Amino acid sequence: MLKDKVEEALAKIRPALQQDGGDLELIDVSDDGVVKVKLTGACGSCPMSQMTLKHGIEQRLREEVPEVAMVESV
Repeated sequence: MLKDKVEEALAKIRPALQQDGGDLELIDVSDDGVVKVKLTGACGSCPMSQMTLKHGIEQRLREEVPEVAMVESV
């Protein structure tokens, strides 16, 4: 199941976010590969959060789970 694969990949990403006082919460994974996450902690208010989302989280997720089309913050 796609959501399970995404959860496993996010578990590998989380420690890096948590080191800086942030985290993320998986909100939804659609059938067409759109992953919705909520950035929390320091990541929620960081001015670089969109860069982290696109160039960090999305890139790593797409490497681990090729079915992921994009990652959106909600």
